[in-house]
Amino acid sequence: MSTEPRINDRIRVPEVRLVGPSGEQVGIVPLAKALELAQEYDLDLVEVAATARPPVCKLMDYGKFKYESAMKAREARKNQAHTVIKEMKLRPKIDPHDYDTKKGHVVRFLKQGDKVKITIMFRGREQSRPELGFRLLQRLADDVQDLGFVESSPKQDGRNMIMVLGPHKKKTEAMAEARALADARKAERQGRTTGSDADAAAADEDVVTEDAVAEAQDAPAEAEAPEAEAPVEQPAAPQGA
Repeated sequence: MSTEPRINDRIRVPEVRLVGPSGEQVGIVPLAKALELAQEYDLDLVEVAATARPPVCKLMDYGKFKYESAMKAREARKNQAHTVIKEMKLRPKIDPHDYDTKKGHVVRFLKQGDKVKITIMFRGREQSRPELGFRLLQRLADDVQDLGFVESSPKQDGRNMIMVLGPHKKKTEAMAEARALADARKAERQGRTTGSDADAAAADEDVVTEDAVAEAQDAPAEAEAPEAEAPVEQPAAPQGA
């Protein structure tokens, strides 16, 4: 079944309780009169409360109403926070470098507002040394205590030991901070680009100015240079002299 309201000629009732385009109450009018008013205002007659007796209808631009509703729903989904549980697996005798790498991932997850499930995997004889896993989990919890807290204390689960860390920040706060940081970086990049263009324009202007000064300095010299005198013709000697 369609979830969209009935509009205009799809409304099949003898009379409706009409609401004007500005929200004013017009009252109960025949359907024909309501359709006539909709045509007069160049709007749609939309059934907004089908279960009422008589049904409530409103004069509106239904296309614009659907577009605005879709934009609001999209914005709500964008701001909606979904709790995500990330998982990080470690070994009891993990290498220091690997530990730093894993810890970096945990820090990133907590900054994003996500929970982190830490799993210590025991193999072979390591199962007889559960204190190794407990100490490792305690060490990790202490290293990230500024960003998260121990939501579920370490507990043995077969060959594994599990602990859950929860973030201090809520998911919505982390998302808002991430968006603000992204906007700030974008503005900074645009500022650098604008500054570079301005510097380039200033450099071009300086070059043009220097050329103009050089031309101005050369122009008087050319004007003051004396013109070459025309050669004076000597009278020809008389023949037979």
